[in-house]
Amino acid sequence: MRVDRSCAAVLMITLILLFLFLAVATFTDVRQHIIYNWTTYPGIVVLLIVNYLENGAEALESGLLGFLACGFIMLLCFMLFGVGGGDVKMLAMMGAGLGLYRGIEALLWTFVLGAILALSILVWQIGAWRIVSKTVEHVGLIVKTGGWVSLTRDERKPLKRGLFLAPSGLLATVIVTWSDWQGFLS
Repeated sequence: MRVDRSCAAVLMITLILLFLFLAVATFTDVRQHIIYNWTTYPGIVVLLIVNYLENGAEALESGLLGFLACGFIMLLCFMLFGVGGGDVKMLAMMGAGLGLYRGIEALLWTFVLGAILALSILVWQIGAWRIVSKTVEHVGLIVKTGGWVSLTRDERKPLKRGLFLAPSGLLATVIVTWSDWQGFLS
């Protein structure tokens, strides 16, 4: 029983460190719209080291695979969709701390929660009725012309809001690790 508690304690150290790094990233992302390298780079290194200390080479391998998989997916998002570089490194850091499978799960949750947050902010600032009426108007133009009609610069401007992936990543990590916290606290 003592071994299980000590392994759980080391796992909690990993999760606490990940949450601390994500809390700093969330603070700077919300406040300044930037996730600093001084948060992500040390986070990646520290989390990989703690993973190794937690369970040896197997945990280090999982952390490295999580880092590479999440980092690669986010690198594609960076190149194709204009996601920020800090977001790429933050999600790679999450992969380093959570390992391959839970890192990917947290990444997917981050996307879902980020989209919900972005849509909520858009509805709050523009209004649901205006969004629906403009969408219907645009679909009518597409049907009328028989092809895609690009949005004007003014129509695209409200859609250029930041996604705030750091708070979404923090919440995603809570969701993915919830059972670990419950097991440790009970």
